[in-house]
Amino acid sequence: MGDILAHESELLGLVKEYLDFAEFEDTLKTFSKECKIKGKPLCKTVGGSFRDSKSLTIQDKEELDEKISYFKTYLETKGAALSQTTEFLPFYALPFVPNPMVHPSFKELFQDSWTPELKLKLEKFLALIFKASNTPKLLTIYENGQSNKEMLQQLHQQLVEAERRSMTYLKRYNKIQADYHNLIGVTAELVDSLEATVSGKMITPEYLQNVCVRLFSNQMRQSLAHSVDFTRPGTASTMLRASLAPVKLKDVPLLPSLDYEKLKKDLILGSDRLKAFLLQALRWRLTTSHPGEQRETVLQAYISNDLLDCYSHNQRSVLQLLHSKSDVVRQYMARLINAFASLAEGRLYLAQNTKVLRMLEGRLKEEDKDIITRENVLGALQKFSLRRPLQTVMIQDGLIFWLVDVLKDPDCLSDYTLEYSVALLMNLCLRSTGKNMCAKVAGLVLKVLSDLLGHENHEIQPYVNGALYSILSVPSIREEARAMGMEDILRCFIKEGNAEMIRQIEFIIKQLNSEELPDGILESDDDEDEDDEEDHDIMEADLDKDELIQPQLGELSGEKLLTTEYLGIMTNTGKTRRKGLANVQWSGDEPLQRPVTPSGHRNGYPVLEDHHTPPQTAQHARNGHPQALPNAHEAVYREGKPSTPESRVSSSSAIITKPEEWLPRGRQEEPHPAPMGTPRQPRETRQDPGSGETTR
Repeated sequence: MGDILAHESELLGLVKEYLDFAEFEDTLKTFSKECKIKGKPLCKTVGGSFRDSKSLTIQDKEELDEKISYFKTYLETKGAALSQTTEFLPFYALPFVPNPMVHPSFKELFQDSWTPELKLKLEKFLALIFKASNTPKLLTIYENGQSNKEMLQQLHQQLVEAERRSMTYLKRYNKIQADYHNLIGVTAELVDSLEATVSGKMITPEYLQNVCVRLFSNQMRQSLAHSVDFTRPGTASTMLRASLAPVKLKDVPLLPSLDYEKLKKDLILGSDRLKAFLLQALRWRLTTSHPGEQRETVLQAYISNDLLDCYSHNQRSVLQLLHSKSDVVRQYMARLINAFASLAEGRLYLAQNTKVLRMLEGRLKEEDKDIITRENVLGALQKFSLRRPLQTVMIQDGLIFWLVDVLKDPDCLSDYTLEYSVALLMNLCLRSTGKNMCAKVAGLVLKVLSDLLGHENHEIQPYVNGALYSILSVPSIREEARAMGMEDILRCFIKEGNAEMIRQIEFIIKQLNSEELPDGILESDDDEDEDDEEDHDIMEADLDKDELIQPQLGELSGEKLLTTEYLGIMTNTGKTRRKGLANVQWSGDEPLQRPVTPSGHRNGYPVLEDHHTPPQTAQHARNGHPQALPNAHEAVYREGKPSTPESRVSSSSAIITKPEEWLPRGRQEEPHPAPMGTPRQPRETRQDPGSGETTR
């Protein structure tokens, strides 16, 4: 209570100032009167009025002499320095003038006009120096509190990120420690072997092979055991030295820093054409930057400056461009978000809350004009599905129903839409809640997936197989599949498929005929922790395909636009690579059981690119053949934890989404080379005249 009383006068003054500012005249009179009655002192605020000049007039001779004495003391002490200024020099004679009111040098000071003029000059000076505002201090305190709240939220997010990084480093430390112990054990065995050799005992090739395999990572052990001939002299030592050889990266300069405050202002307030060029240039910075330190520095600059306003609570933000009336701005915003989502740190930035996810879901349902906008929104959502918390939200929002409805007619979908829709469906079906959602429309889901098994786009087969294998772990879906003769359908594809496809379908048939829930197949929905230590960054060429805008004569675009109009202070610093290459060995025996993305699965594993195709000449279609499926225990471009056994399928009673809530309105048909009703042939169309390669 004592602290409150100590500041009571100041607090009452703040209230009075605000009432005066808001023109509550009657309230202010009542407030002042009541404060006077209760004896509450009112502190005068900064904006208080000056006292009337006449109240400063001095009539008493003794009082005048006393004031003159104080003034003389001031001139001799603190005011002595002012004697060097010509303007103030006459005032040093003022204490010695008998009647200054009639003196030619001082009579002006005693005129009624001098005080208001001096007051006006003083107010102008203070306003210029302190940039005084009419805003009441009480309102300023509230605004500062709101700003501090946002800052506290950002600091909390940074703390969460720091804790996540510390856990990652702790895991890496434990792995290094385990490797060290393994190395000591192998070294001790080799010393024993040398001693045995001195005694005349021979070392067998099998023993040498066993020792060498132990020195490699888990992913390489199985393949080395069957593919390397250790009986040939020098083989083991050569492979060991090669595994330790550093990857030589050429030096790549960092890109100039940008003025992000000006950039974000123009992204919100600029013309639609300027917005489109800026979004394009910012995307090109990511997609054309060299993988490694250069790209990571660009991404970190975007994140640290909150380029997309993911942390902002303002109504007008960069993210709102996703709902722009301009088709070009809307599409280019979707492309930029998709580029962010292609990188692990970018996904982490976008996934701080569900705001971005919900905006993308809304855009996916509403977008019926622009195919490429919907493709990029879908691509971003598919990459979001690598993160378990976002998987949960998408499942609860009923995204599975939208995907199943879209995939009912795959021939009207573009290759990109088809592949990413099936891959997203598979990732969501790996979760217990996702399987239960499929069980609500089991017949429709099974029909759609069985139809997709025979689709001419072979790149979707791993995801179709993975989704089927996953949902067939649910007893009710297995019963529905048996009733519709799923085994006969699957065996038809065994006769036509390649060896990989045959092996995967055999696993699906085994799952179909099983009665028990296999251990390790279902994942727990309770654990939302993530481990993206083995996650990889792959930037797909589709991000820069079919650009809608081209600069006119004298119009800036791309990096030239950024460095000419938005150059900032150089703050870029080198950043250690978050991850290196992963030694992931693919195996096509079993269906996919970990979340993947088509670009990551197609590439098999990440590589350090030596060059990047410029956006203007980027390939508009992807070449390639079906890739082998990864082993069930390997991670493929993933963000999640290893599966944990569940004794039964969760009922997921909290999820109340209905299938009809996510049906798309007026789905637009997208171009597809194979018309409906014609026999499906491998889709090889035109040739790229520059490359001589056949593209889809």
